[in-house]
Amino acid sequence: MYVILDIYSRYAVGWMLATKESAELAKLLISETCARQDVQKDELIIHSDRGPSMTSKAVALLLSDLGVTKSLNRPYVSNDNPFSESQFKTLKYQPEFPERFGCLEDARNFCTDFFEWYNNHHFHTGLALMPPGKVHYGLAEACNEQRTAVLKQAFAKTPERFINGEPKGLKLPDEAWINKPKTEEERSSIVATTCNGAIIGDVR
Repeated sequence: MYVILDIYSRYAVGWMLATKESAELAKLLISETCARQDVQKDELIIHSDRGPSMTSKAVALLLSDLGVTKSLNRPYVSNDNPFSESQFKTLKYQPEFPERFGCLEDARNFCTDFFEWYNNHHFHTGLALMPPGKVHYGLAEACNEQRTAVLKQAFAKTPERFINGEPKGLKLPDEAWINKPKTEEERSSIVATTCNGAIIGDVR
């Protein structure tokens, strides 16, 4: 399985299921995803593991043509892509995830349903309980305003139920990082991944 995530919104902007890992398939998925998401040159970083498809010459040339910066996991660091690790865990821990799939088409059907749910209905704990799709497409602020209005109504109606006072809505993170630098000087020297500014990809 190939998956491309936006690391800020956690939105799965592209995915593909195949019988084998291939540089050509990775190239196809990346190019189609960049076109669908209207990615312009020099505005994207793709972070991935050091698998053969992502380190291939074909993918390197494609990223160069697209103006995409390539970033790779540190050698021998298996958890250097935490957003992707978390997304795959969510997939595999679904109650409906079978012990085995009957065929490739079964797996694709399952993944089609999963990613529709994950992107549009999964209340993500890292996103103030917003579905990734609302964050990715700029709908989170309006959703938060609605939630705040409902909380205020509930508090006005039965304040005794809220022992800590009037409840407040959760706040979305300001930024997302992979291996966040410890100092402000280090942070200013590299690209922070803010609001759909970077994508990570992974293959399992």
